[in-house]
Amino acid sequence: MKQFIFLIIGCFLFFYGCSNHSAKKNDKVVKIIFDTDLGPDYDDVGALAFLHAMADSGKVDILATVSSNKHNLVAPSINVINTYFGRGELPVGAPKTDGVNLGSSQHWADSIVDRYPHLIKSTSDVADAVEIYRKTLSAQPDKSVTIVTVGFLTNLNNLLNSKPDNFSPLAGKDLVIRKVKRLVSMAGRFPEGREFNIYMDSSASKYVYENWPGEVIFTGFEIGSEIHTGLKLINSDIKNSPVKDVFRISIPLSAEDKNGRMSWDETAVLIGVYGTESFFDTVRGKIVVRTDGSNAWENSPDGKQFYVKQKMPVPQISAFIEERMMHQPVLKKR
Repeated sequence: MKQFIFLIIGCFLFFYGCSNHSAKKNDKVVKIIFDTDLGPDYDDVGALAFLHAMADSGKVDILATVSSNKHNLVAPSINVINTYFGRGELPVGAPKTDGVNLGSSQHWADSIVDRYPHLIKSTSDVADAVEIYRKTLSAQPDKSVTIVTVGFLTNLNNLLNSKPDNFSPLAGKDLVIRKVKRLVSMAGRFPEGREFNIYMDSSASKYVYENWPGEVIFTGFEIGSEIHTGLKLINSDIKNSPVKDVFRISIPLSAEDKNGRMSWDETAVLIGVYGTESFFDTVRGKIVVRTDGSNAWENSPDGKQFYVKQKMPVPQISAFIEERMMHQPVLKKR
């Protein structure tokens, strides 16, 4: 009996520690720009739903949602999710330079674009992502913005190399130094490997990670591959939800998703909002991106970059993420 009581007390203290940490981390609203390659995979949709849940709870101010993928259905799909959560006015941008153009073989993007309200008809119709970045960053207080990137590094490469314009007299790197608090990046395998987001635009990845002037937190392939979500969502009684539809369409089409979809991008949003403490341990150092798109890691006590290692048990972090993915829109007063 005593052992049972101690177990209950221990569980209470653990979860109190998590919620107490969350309160400390979120006594100020986190300003986030979300940069996604939404399309070839669908964990991006779960990550964007998580982000809107945090905005509805008052923890996050979503400043913009930009695409690093040029496919014609990406910006409309982002706009569908934003509109569903009552934020259809959020700025959406995409690369105007050369870049990756990848769609979904599972046909979830065309399905939600056909079924749900949105105003953006094609990715080619939206503004240059660098313009969105520069306009958004210049309007924010210094050292106040968290960038969460869960796709290719195309936009951030272009931002770092951007010139002064009518939004800011600062060149791109100086604008980042002035306005960005941290970069959270779902990219890489740690301590070494080859991962999709880095190698699909490896030259951009190499440039960004070698030249980013501030803190970078990496959540690698090995983290999200262990965290499965979506089954509770698709088995729920939620109706008329593009988020549920994406997972409902996609999960049955892949044997590897029988326990739910791997949740790479959701972990990046989680870190962007809550930080790493209570959820992950961190290793300090610097990523090394090779020309073939693979990566290694150099430990350093003075490094500004970190990769995360699992700390919270996987079933608990999976439940934490999926609960937020299942958030329903808050009806706004007219």
